[in-house]
Amino acid sequence: MFHHITVLKEEATEGLHIKQDGVYVDCTLGGAGHSALIASKLSGEGRLICLDQDDWALENAKERLAEYGEKVVLVKTNFRDLESVLKDVPFVLQKDGVPQVDGILFDLGVSSPQFDEGERGFSYNHDAPLDMRMDQSALLTAADIVNTWSEAEIARVLFQYGEEKFSRRIARRIVDRRAERPVETTGDLAELIKEGIPAAARRTGGHPAKRSFQGLRIAVNDELGAFEEGLHGAVRCLAPGGRVSVITFHSLEDRICKQILSSYVSRCTCPPDFPLCVCGAEGTLKLINRKPLVPSEEELELNMRARSAKLRIAEKL
Repeated sequence: MFHHITVLKEEATEGLHIKQDGVYVDCTLGGAGHSALIASKLSGEGRLICLDQDDWALENAKERLAEYGEKVVLVKTNFRDLESVLKDVPFVLQKDGVPQVDGILFDLGVSSPQFDEGERGFSYNHDAPLDMRMDQSALLTAADIVNTWSEAEIARVLFQYGEEKFSRRIARRIVDRRAERPVETTGDLAELIKEGIPAAARRTGGHPAKRSFQGLRIAVNDELGAFEEGLHGAVRCLAPGGRVSVITFHSLEDRICKQILSSYVSRCTCPPDFPLCVCGAEGTLKLINRKPLVPSEEELELNMRARSAKLRIAEKL
C-alpha cells in the first residue's frame, strides 16, 4: 500500500484558483492526494497532467485516479523536464512555442512510503542497502557517493545539502571505514555518522544521522538543481492568470523558491520621493502570499511530518 498523508492539501489546491475547464500540472504526484482533489474540481473539459519519477507512485495513482478517466494523464519524468513534457501533450496550447497551462503544483521532498519502505534506503530507521534513488532507473546511489567520492566532496554534500556542522568529521570517519571495507547499508552509515559527531552534540536535535541522510538524498537525486530548473520552467509555462503553488520542507528548498519567485516580481526603480511610478518596470509574477503559509495546529496533530512545510503561491501577470 502507498499510504501518504498529503500536506497542506486544501491550501495548496485552493491557491491554484481551479477553473473547471482549465489545464493543471501536479509536478510531484506522490500519493496523489493533491491530484485527486484537483481532478475532482475539473469538468469534462478540464485536464490534469501528473508527473513523477517513482514507478511505485505512478502505479498507485493509476488505481487512485482511475475514476477521473481521460481527465488525468500520468507521465514518468523528472519535473525539471516540465516544459519539454508539456510540449508533447496534444491538448496543451502553446504560445510562441511555449506551453500554456492554468496552474502548476510542487510538493517537494520524499513521500512517506519512500521513507517507510526500508529497502529504498532513505531512512536511518531501517537497515537496508544504501540507495536513496527516487527514480530506480537512475545510476547514482548513496552507496556510490560514500564509497567512491573524495573526502572533500562527501563533506561538501553533508554541509551544503544537510547543513551538518560536523560534516568534515563524518566524512573522515566514512573514508577511514571504507578503506577497510565498503559502507553498504543504511545501518552502517548511520553508525559512522554517529561516531563522527561529538557525544554532547548527539544528545540534542533528534537523530544524529538526520541531516547527513538529507544531504546524501538531495545529492543522489539532484533535488535542488531539478527544482530550480522545474520552477523556472513552471513560470514560463503558466498562462496569464495562471498560478503556481509550491510546498517546501526545509530551508534550502524554501530559500530557492523565495528567491526565484521574487526574481520575477517587478521592482520599481523610481526615486522614493516620486509620487507615482514612471519607470514602467513590469514583472512576470505577483506574489499571492508575501509570507509562506504553514500547517494548522489541527493538521500537525494528525501528521507531525508536516511541521516544517511552507507554502508559497504566485500568479502570472
